[in-house]
Amino acid sequence: DASGSAFDFTLRSSHGGRSIAQPAIFFGLTAGSRRRRNTSSPTLPAGRAGVARGRAAPGPRRRAATSAAADQTMVVIHVKFQGGEDEFLYETTGDASNDALIRELVDVNNTRVRIAYLCGALRDLAAHGPTKPQGEEGLDHIQETMAGNFVEKADNYKEDPHGNRTGNGVGEQMTSVFEDVCNDGELYISKAQAKARKALTMAGLEDKLTNMKGAVTMAYPMGLPKWDPVYAALEGPEGLDGTQAAQGLLDPATAQLWCAGKEFVREELVKDRVGRNEKTKVVAKLQKPGHGAPAREPCVSENERKAMMAHYFKRQEEMKKLAEADDDDYLHSPWADTKALKNSLQGMSGGMKAPGIR
Repeated sequence: DASGSAFDFTLRSSHGGRSIAQPAIFFGLTAGSRRRRNTSSPTLPAGRAGVARGRAAPGPRRRAATSAAADQTMVVIHVKFQGGEDEFLYETTGDASNDALIRELVDVNNTRVRIAYLCGALRDLAAHGPTKPQGEEGLDHIQETMAGNFVEKADNYKEDPHGNRTGNGVGEQMTSVFEDVCNDGELYISKAQAKARKALTMAGLEDKLTNMKGAVTMAYPMGLPKWDPVYAALEGPEGLDGTQAAQGLLDPATAQLWCAGKEFVREELVKDRVGRNEKTKVVAKLQKPGHGAPAREPCVSENERKAMMAHYFKRQEEMKKLAEADDDDYLHSPWADTKALKNSLQGMSGGMKAPGIR
């Protein structure tokens, strides 16, 4: 019966070979359930048993995402410098050579130095204009009154107090553009990126340099003079020669990378120094050659050291006061009163009272 009603079937008993008619409802079977059982799916192989139990097999997108996540696992190098004034994160792989890693770190460091220098130079350019040619430096008002030289003054003129620039700035609107570009660059190269666990990339650094070049091109379509420091710094690291920022530049062929008191040998691989685990994070120091192994970092930070010094100084002052106090000074304390319990029960001290006493 397709409607699912019970039907009879013959069960041959093992006693005497007699046939006994029993209703199928006794075994919980119906025609509809029997028909559904006959149309069930074939048995799956043992390897696909998990799919039959309701666990869906990973699709191509899921497998691709898992593979991509595995490819993104990198060795993180936390680069620091002597004095702990600057730091940044960089990602590499264990199969990369130490020579390639050091050269990449040096490129990142030199580009960061250029961006930091350009941020200050761009602000000066926006406020006081391009640099004067060599031999023409000097305060404008002195050159006008004393030497009788003609000083060109545009609408956005603002005299340079150092006398190195023409004083013709870029205007209020372009100054805002320069400031936004500088703030963006300073934020990307700041130490806050390392504390936020964000690694730097050469692509990101080059993007900040491109933004700076674009801002300069908007303000000066005809280009800056070649003796201007902004023009020289945008051309490459060589443009920083003779400046204070040049001291932060490193040579990719001679720079050294140290970690845990041992140097990264250029002929070896990264995994030979930090291990084969691609999820490793190490703290390393990048420095110029000839300085030897860098000093170990202090166990406590500068703020923690100041807090500890303040605590011990306060403790020392308390101990001095205790040493100057009399030996029997403690007798005046309430906890040293031998009659405190009696007075409290009698209601003389304002504390608890014995039963019946008012």
